[in-house]
Amino acid sequence: MFSTLSAAVLGFLLGLRHATDADHVIAVTAIVARERRFSRAARIGALWGIGHSLTVVVIGGAIVVFRIAIPPRVGLGLEFAVAMVLILLGFANLKEKAVGATDRDAAADSAHTKKHLAATDGWRPFIVGIVHGLAGSAAVALLVLAAIPETVWAIAYLVVFGLGTIAGMTAVTWLIAAPAVYASGRMDRFQRGIRIAAGTLSVIFGLVLARTIVVEGGLFRDTPSWTPR
Repeated sequence: MFSTLSAAVLGFLLGLRHATDADHVIAVTAIVARERRFSRAARIGALWGIGHSLTVVVIGGAIVVFRIAIPPRVGLGLEFAVAMVLILLGFANLKEKAVGATDRDAAADSAHTKKHLAATDGWRPFIVGIVHGLAGSAAVALLVLAAIPETVWAIAYLVVFGLGTIAGMTAVTWLIAAPAVYASGRMDRFQRGIRIAAGTLSVIFGLVLARTIVVEGGLFRDTPSWTPR
C-alpha cells in the first residue's frame, strides 16, 4: 500500500516537473503572451496539459500493453513535428505583432483581438499539447516499464503522471502570463514587446531543435539515431 501510494505521489510530482520542460514552456509562452486575463491563460495551460496527457496515456499505454518499439525515424519525426509547431507558433506571434504595429483603427484591432482569443482558447493549445505528447510518449512509457513491470499499475502511473502534467502546466502558464496581463492594462507597446520576444524565442528554439534532429539525429539518413527523451 505504501509503495503504491509513493509511486502515485512520485508520478504526480514528475508530471509537475515534466510541465516545465523547455519546449513545453516555450510553446505555451508563445500562446499566452497575447493574453489579457489570467483565467484565459490558466485555461490554455489546462487544455495544453489535457491534450498532452491524453496522448501520453493512449500512446504510452499502448506501448506498455503491447510492448511496442518505436522506430528511430518515427521518434525523430514526432520530435521534428514539435520543432515545426514551435516555429509556427513563433511566426504567428511575430505576424500579429506586425499587424498590431499598423495604424488600423481601434475597433478593427479590438475585433481582431477578440476573434484571435476565441480561436486561441479552443483548439490551438489542445492540438499543440497533443503534438508534444506524441513526441514524449515513448520516453515516459519506457521509463514506466523499467520501474513498474505490472501493466495495470504502469497504466495507472501514466494517468497520475498526466494529472500532474495538467496541474503543472496550468500553474506554469498562469505564471508566464503575468507580465502580459499586467502590461495589457498599462502599456500596449510593452505587451507587444512581450509577444515579439516570445515569438522570436519560439522560432529560434524550434530551429535549433529541428537542426539537432536532422543533423545529429540523422532524420533523413539511412540509419537515424534516436534516444527517447
